[in-house]
Amino acid sequence: MIEALKKLALMNATRKVIKISSKEFADKIEQSLQTAARKLKELEDNGLIERTINKDGQFIVITEKGKKILYKEYLDLKRIFEGVEKVCIKGKIVSGVGEGKYYVGLEGYKKQFVEKLGFSPFLGTLNIKISKEQMYFRRVLDEEEGILIEGFKTADRTFGDVKAFKCRIDGVEGALIFPQRTHYNKEIIEVIAPVNLREKLGLKDGDEVEVEVFL
Repeated sequence: MIEALKKLALMNATRKVIKISSKEFADKIEQSLQTAARKLKELEDNGLIERTINKDGQFIVITEKGKKILYKEYLDLKRIFEGVEKVCIKGKIVSGVGEGKYYVGLEGYKKQFVEKLGFSPFLGTLNIKISKEQMYFRRVLDEEEGILIEGFKTADRTFGDVKAFKCRIDGVEGALIFPQRTHYNKEIIEVIAPVNLREKLGLKDGDEVEVEVFL
């Protein structure tokens, strides 16, 4: 199915609605007319394309879901051919609202930080705002598996999963953490470490830092 989607993408269907008959598509994928029609229906049924058929012909555009699948394929190929082992993200230090200290200190998370990341974190996170130019690398991390810090329940509340990546800032080891909740500001990344990073590195709001994130 991904190959059929790629053929449509190569015809610019990620950027505009294209007009193509099943016969033309069959020629593109070098398959029978019946196979081509079936593949188009599969793509439509899975929400990867939107298709309109009327008296003027068949019109197709790749959906956001389809684009995400193609992007994941691109990242996989990039890693195969370029051997990507880490990414570097730049951003500016900003103040948080104090939630980091609370969440990092929860025993359900803290125990897993020690077991899976190898350190007991300082109670607080270093908040870094990244620019639009750096969002590509943020999306790379969204597609990566990372280290799962599992959510848990208490008597009165449920805490969600957190995805983590080991990282380094100016030689200090730590971890980048991404709460897996729906409403999460992706312009802000949070770093935890066994030390107070602001004090250790002499950082203040507005300072630019580079985070080495290990995949």
